[in-house]
Amino acid sequence: MFLMRQTIIIVSRYVEYDLKNEIYEQYQRLDYTFYSGSRIGDLMNRISEDVSRVRMYVGPALMYTVNLIVLFVLIVTAMVRVSPELALIALLPLPILSVIIYYVQEVINKKSERVQAKLSDISTQVQESLSGIRVIKSFVRETYHAERFSSQSNEYRSHSMDLVRTNALFIPSLLLLIGLSTIFTIYMGGRYVIDGSLTLGNIAEFIIYINMLMWPVAALGWVVSLVQRAAASQERINEFLKIQPAIMSGKKFPEHFNGEIEFRNVSYTYAHSGIEAIKNVSFKIRKGESLAITGKTGSGKSTLASLFMRQIDPTSGQILIDGINLKDIDLKKLREEIGYVPQDVFLFSDTIQNNIAFGYLPEKGKNMNHEKVIEAANAAAVHTNILSFPQQYDTLVGERGITLSGGQKQRVSIARALIRDPKIMLFDDCLSAVDTKTEEEILNNLSGLGQQKTLIIIGHRISSVKNINNILVLDNGEVIEHGNHHTLLANKGMYAELYERQLTEKRE
Repeated sequence: MFLMRQTIIIVSRYVEYDLKNEIYEQYQRLDYTFYSGSRIGDLMNRISEDVSRVRMYVGPALMYTVNLIVLFVLIVTAMVRVSPELALIALLPLPILSVIIYYVQEVINKKSERVQAKLSDISTQVQESLSGIRVIKSFVRETYHAERFSSQSNEYRSHSMDLVRTNALFIPSLLLLIGLSTIFTIYMGGRYVIDGSLTLGNIAEFIIYINMLMWPVAALGWVVSLVQRAAASQERINEFLKIQPAIMSGKKFPEHFNGEIEFRNVSYTYAHSGIEAIKNVSFKIRKGESLAITGKTGSGKSTLASLFMRQIDPTSGQILIDGINLKDIDLKKLREEIGYVPQDVFLFSDTIQNNIAFGYLPEKGKNMNHEKVIEAANAAAVHTNILSFPQQYDTLVGERGITLSGGQKQRVSIARALIRDPKIMLFDDCLSAVDTKTEEEILNNLSGLGQQKTLIIIGHRISSVKNINNILVLDNGEVIEHGNHHTLLANKGMYAELYERQLTEKRE
């Protein structure tokens, strides 16, 4: 038993370790489109509950199965050696046991799948509630969410109790059959003793054998439950591991990028909704040039950023860097050369220092130090704010940067992009929460970084883009205007309309 536990149980932990790593690696491989259509709670459940179910099968379930088989072979051999007739009578209920297990296992499997699915729903509900706790409290919806959680819990309890009731009937049935074996042994063995063919010691021996089989056979019901639950969980894990990313990495690995970017008749339609977000967009940026993209909300600006980062691929057309199709370039190499600041800023629950240093790439051959963090923070116009905090760069920002203001989070995110010294900088409406003065300071710092970097700024505020000589105006996914600030104002089109509207709002 000691050696069996040292092997099977330890091996099951290694299997759990490998399986969790494999699932986590799959999380990293899968693309933006997969996550946009998946529930976080369900994904978390696969790497926690589902893996635990599989480990219980590989470990305890396998151990008790081996134990049962070994004991059964040894004990039946010993019983037959003493009295084949009495052994047959004592083991008579076992075929009935096999039939019960055969029919019950399918029922347990279906009920286990329902329990696992409902547990995923609960995990999703809790994750959403915790992520949106500020919104929930702001709208005084605590009671509503508590009732939703209670409803989900009641459903989970109902499915779990259904499974428990099945097990509650199954396990006593096994014990009843084992008890019948004891009764048959005593009754028939007693007759054999009277006949003189067996001794009282033989009867005692048989009872001991049956009692030795009692726990392994009784545990068979629990093992069957574990196996069925593990089968349901392993099926979910296998389905997940078989998913192929929609975005596959290319094979080309350029040593360096110059930063020349070209969109050739690029269109993109969202598969789940059928909405054509980008329609036949074409433009070209040379090395060291800057491009600004603006337009109304929903005009397709962020979709362009997602296309350029290869979070999604165009439905038609091509995107090229230095004349190479984006699809042919190694994804890791492509994203290493881009300093990307998304519209939805995300900070880790860590210090400001570590959040900025997160963007640093040691592969570039430069030593990471605090001075580089300060340099990036200065360029993002957030250094002064950080120094005003009691712990300065060692300040913990909380989950998703909750302790910082919207503008401070955006500027820390910009610093994180700048510290990697990228060839291409892509800012997706990341200045919306900062004031005009700070915005101008950041843009001036960016323009002073040198002509070796290509800069793309996406923004709905005209103040963010007006100093860029090359401005694209999007509407319903199409480029409707192209030029510099003064030319576009003179055209009196959508750009001029947006400018006048924002100017009026500022005065008010």
